Amino acid sequence: MTLFAVGGMVIWAVVGLVVLAFFRDGRENWLWTCLAGFLLGFPGLAVMIRHDANRRRRRLAPAQSSTDSTSPSS
Repeated sequence: MTLFAVGGMVIWAVVGLVVLAFFRDGRENWLWTCLAGFLLGFPGLAVMIRHDANRRRRRLAPAQSSTDSTSPSS
């Protein structure tokens, strides 16, 4: 999932650089939109990293509990 956030940030950065390279009067809103999209990608990236960590932890939890329940009892 983090690849989607990073990919979105890369796309916004590339489009922003293209707009900056061909900057003409009246395109200022496009440049600010690209900058906002890139900067808002950082909180999205943080959310995706947290989401992936929680998903990884949930997938490992049943495996750990099944190994704990198979311990021999006296």
